[in-house]
Amino acid sequence: MTGQIWLSAAGLSAATLLGALIGFAVKRLPHKWNDAVLGFCAGVMLAASTVGLIVPASEQAGDAWWLVVAGVVTGMLFLNLLDLVTPHLHMITGLDREEHLHNASLNRILLFVMAIALHKFPEGIASGVGFNSPDSTDAWTVVVGIAIQNVPEGMVVIAPLLLAGVSRLRTLLISLAIALLEVAGIWAGYAMGGLSEGMLPLMLAFAGGAMLYVVSDEMIPETHAHGFEKVATYCLVLGFVGLILLERLL
Repeated sequence: MTGQIWLSAAGLSAATLLGALIGFAVKRLPHKWNDAVLGFCAGVMLAASTVGLIVPASEQAGDAWWLVVAGVVTGMLFLNLLDLVTPHLHMITGLDREEHLHNASLNRILLFVMAIALHKFPEGIASGVGFNSPDSTDAWTVVVGIAIQNVPEGMVVIAPLLLAGVSRLRTLLISLAIALLEVAGIWAGYAMGGLSEGMLPLMLAFAGGAMLYVVSDEMIPETHAHGFEKVATYCLVLGFVGLILLERLL
C-alpha cells in the first residue's frame, strides 16, 4: 500500500510541476480558454468528490449515515475557515471582487502562495484517506481527478510571481514546495484514515465536503465571471462524465 501512496504522491507533484513549466511558456490564457479548462477541472473535481469519496463513505457507513453528513459539513466548514485568513486564488490576479480578512496587512505574494499552499494540504488529505479502503480504486479516482486539476493550478502560480519580479528559479522552487505540501497531505490523510476503521467514512466524507467547497466557492464562480458561462458549463459536464467513465474503466 505504501508503494501506491508514493506513486500517487509522485503523480500529483509531477502534475503541479508540469503546470508550472507550462506556465513559464504560456504566461496568460485568454479568458475563454481559461474558463473552459477550469470548468473541465471543476467537473473532474466534482466527480472525484462524489464518486471517489462521498459515495464510498456512504457505502461503508451503512446505517451510520449521520457520519457522512457530519463529514461533508465539517469538510466544507474547514475550507470556509481557511477563506477567513487567505484570499481566493483568483483574488490575487485581480479577478475577484470579494474582500477577505487580512488582505491589506500581508504581502500580496505571500498571500498568493499561502492561499494555494493551504488548499493543497486538504487536497492531499483527500487523496490519501481513500487508500485505507479495501478497494483502492476509489482512491485512484480521486488522485487522477486532483492530478488533472493540478496542471492548470500549477500554471496559475507562475504568472503573478513572475510579474512581481520573482526569479524563474525561485518561482520553480515555490511550485516544488507547494507540491511537497500536497505529498505531506497524502500521508496525513492516510494516517488519519487508518486511526479507526469506524471513522473512515467520516474522513472520506470530510475530504469530499472540502473538495465540494472548492468547486462551488472557487472554481465555478471564476468560470462564470467573464461571459463564457455556456462554454464553462459544457466543459464541466465533459469533465464530470469523463472521470466517471475513467472510474468505470479502472
